[in-house]
Amino acid sequence: MTDLAAPIARSGYVALSCGEARATFDPTGQALAGTAWESFAASWDDLRPDGFMADGGRYRLRRHAIYTAPAGAPLVRAPHGPHFQATRYNALNGGIDRWFEPVAADVGEGAALQALLAGARGVFDPLAPGAAWSVEVHQFRIEARPDEAGKPTPEGMHSDGVDYVMVMMVGRENVDGGVTGIQIDGREEASFTLSAPCDAVLLDDRRVMHGVTPIRPIDPARPGHRDVLVLTFRRTG
Repeated sequence: MTDLAAPIARSGYVALSCGEARATFDPTGQALAGTAWESFAASWDDLRPDGFMADGGRYRLRRHAIYTAPAGAPLVRAPHGPHFQATRYNALNGGIDRWFEPVAADVGEGAALQALLAGARGVFDPLAPGAAWSVEVHQFRIEARPDEAGKPTPEGMHSDGVDYVMVMMVGRENVDGGVTGIQIDGREEASFTLSAPCDAVLLDDRRVMHGVTPIRPIDPARPGHRDVLVLTFRRTG
């Protein structure tokens, strides 16, 4: 995992294929495959509507959790709390405390999420030696309907107002679009699609802006969705 710190320090981000992500974060194959992964992915079927969409959109479902860790200590789940972003980072929905339904206890304690939390921290720790962390976990489902495109990032190209971010694909069903863009200093650095389960991107949020294009159903007679996990790491000491 420390090998991934170098490209992030150099370029501001690193993208991983599903195979690379699984080899990095789950070398034993016990957490991001088989029944552990199937149970984790199935939990996206139990997300709740986001009631804070200032654009009136009905396309986003989510759950949220907070973890904390002093330097060198394990990450532990904190009491449930709000998600807050300043308007400079989220002009659409920022500036207020947003309370979302919590990540289910069995998901938060499960092998998949625990492996990803530890793995992401293993990447980011070398970039911030001695850091204490506040980590937010976001489960997102973006739905696509014939009459309403789903917007993974309705605020557009943005930073999250933290230090580091990991985004991992959990699943896509009957959608096209959803192309991830990376910008640094206003220049487009990369464009790619997280398509397979466990495809991921890790980035330095202080240097990189990111966004995702809208999604639409391929077959308008069937529902479509895009499921992702987002982990944000903010230094607290």
